[in-house]
Amino acid sequence: MTPSSSPSSAIWQRLLQASWQRRVVPGLTVIGLMVVLRLLGVFQGIEWKALDSFLRWRPAEPTSDRLLIVGINEADIQQIGTYPIPDGVLAALITELQQHQPRAIGLDLFRDLPIEPGSTQLNQLMAASPQLFGIEKIISSPVLPPPALPPEQVGFNDFALDDDGFVRRAFMGAFPPPLHPEPDRFRLSFPLLLAEAYLAEADLSIENGRRNPENMRFGDTELSRFQPDTGGYVGADASGVQMLINTRSGRSPFTVVSLSAVLAGEVEAALIRDRVVLIGVTSLSQKDLVNSGAVNTFNPGLVYGVEMHAHITSQVLSAVLDDRPAINVWPDPWEYLWIIGWGAIGMALVGIIARPAWYLLTVGLVGLGLFATSYLVLWLGGWWLPVMPTLVAFTLNGLVLPGFYLYDQTLRSRIAARQRVIEETYDAIHNGPLQSLALLLKQKADLDPTVQSQLADLNQELRTVYNRLQQESLPAAEQLHLGGGKVVDLRDALHEVLYEVYVATLKRDFPGFASLKFQVVKFEPMQEAGLPGDDRRSLCRLLEEMLCNVGKHAVGAKRLTIACYATETDNIIRVEDNGKGAAAPNASAPNAATGGRGTQQAQDLAQRLGGTYQRQLTPKGTSCELRWPTRRPRFRWLRSRS
Repeated sequence: MTPSSSPSSAIWQRLLQASWQRRVVPGLTVIGLMVVLRLLGVFQGIEWKALDSFLRWRPAEPTSDRLLIVGINEADIQQIGTYPIPDGVLAALITELQQHQPRAIGLDLFRDLPIEPGSTQLNQLMAASPQLFGIEKIISSPVLPPPALPPEQVGFNDFALDDDGFVRRAFMGAFPPPLHPEPDRFRLSFPLLLAEAYLAEADLSIENGRRNPENMRFGDTELSRFQPDTGGYVGADASGVQMLINTRSGRSPFTVVSLSAVLAGEVEAALIRDRVVLIGVTSLSQKDLVNSGAVNTFNPGLVYGVEMHAHITSQVLSAVLDDRPAINVWPDPWEYLWIIGWGAIGMALVGIIARPAWYLLTVGLVGLGLFATSYLVLWLGGWWLPVMPTLVAFTLNGLVLPGFYLYDQTLRSRIAARQRVIEETYDAIHNGPLQSLALLLKQKADLDPTVQSQLADLNQELRTVYNRLQQESLPAAEQLHLGGGKVVDLRDALHEVLYEVYVATLKRDFPGFASLKFQVVKFEPMQEAGLPGDDRRSLCRLLEEMLCNVGKHAVGAKRLTIACYATETDNIIRVEDNGKGAAAPNASAPNAATGGRGTQQAQDLAQRLGGTYQRQLTPKGTSCELRWPTRRPRFRWLRSRS
């Protein structure tokens, strides 16, 4: 046996040849589900984590030569002997830094209240230092700015937190809450003020965007404003002016020196001159920390607040001066087309790859390629693609659904194989023992009556065994059980199934059947495309109910007409008798006008099929007719008729 003829390959070939409905409809369902789940924000968390991971996995960038962090570490605090750091120590630190001519000094420490000793000295220094910038807090738990600093030298240092508590967005500007001093004055963020001070040397200042007036712009560089549904976000709080943070990669994005080293004169002047110098806490004991999964740190997930401000400042400077890409996203329609397209590729691979082993390898490689592509376009171009919902849609359509298809094909193959065994067994019995029995039964005149009876019973038993095996091989959903143990296969042509219902029902012992002398029977092919199994079952039960009503209530009926056929526009099932039309037992009930429970069920079926049901009682007999269109409405709600 060659590999192409193995059982697994044969099943795979049948899968490739399966009807498009069995392959396309489940795949489209998966794609639609992915789109809906993303619209509902279900993928938001894992899309955030994917963005964090991609940013963290980028190759290390050179240490920035535009920023310096003066970190107040644990050794500095122990040496000074108190925290917060007194104003006098900060004044000495700032004075030492100013000697080396930095472009801007950012003090990331709250100084709304004096911390003696040295508050007078610090206040005088603040009032006389145009390149010194301080902080306030305006978004949550407001903290006032240093009173000695002019308002234009104060920026707010609030972070925009996502629902998982991580920082991925930066404020560039915002209005404070109503109870804050000067609530109508628009504030700039602390990192943006530092970037503006640095860029002032190049005669660049903040302006409104050209592509979008709501954006901020330095020269030709426009900073894209964050929107509620940017990228993987769904309904996020986009108050103020925000942007996505594109952190610098690597373990050493910035040069960090200690407060003690600066005061001791141990820091080279070149590390300070023409740079933005940020002063802040770098001690874990003081908990000036934010959560970020995008930054490589020695404490996973934790970043000092002053370092995050440095990342934001550096992002603006590098975008303006180096054309370093920001984090960009596609418009929503393009993102959803990307998801739909990759889901369709997962569906299409089933029909392209002819061997299951190659198929699994191809799906795995394509999935890895999709993941790698999403990483590369973020690293090289700053584009944040919806990788997680896309990958899930592709994987489900590429791996999981074919598994279900193969299971279905295997089950169908087993059922078909069992049916073939039954057919072959019956053929062997029919062509052998049953033929011998038939010859013996033809000679029954020469046989003892007892033997004749036993042979006839044996003939019937053999045929009964075949019928029972055939009926048991049918799935339960495709069986219709009638009186006398008769089981009908609902997968057969509708007019054939209805004929079997007619034959089985007229064998039942009803008084109306005994008086029948003449029957007009018409069973012709009907337009049944797209008719669900439940509706086929209901049609069979309706015909059975019509015939049972004749048997139970048609007094003295001599003629019965049964017609099941299709015209150009309608399918028709009609039963007529010429009995006296005795009322049904519930004719006096409140719903007698509708003919009772059976008639109500028939009317419900007619409405479901988009057709009509009529029941007429006359002195000359009773007529029941169900009529529904051969071309059914596409949507269920179109079927309702008054």
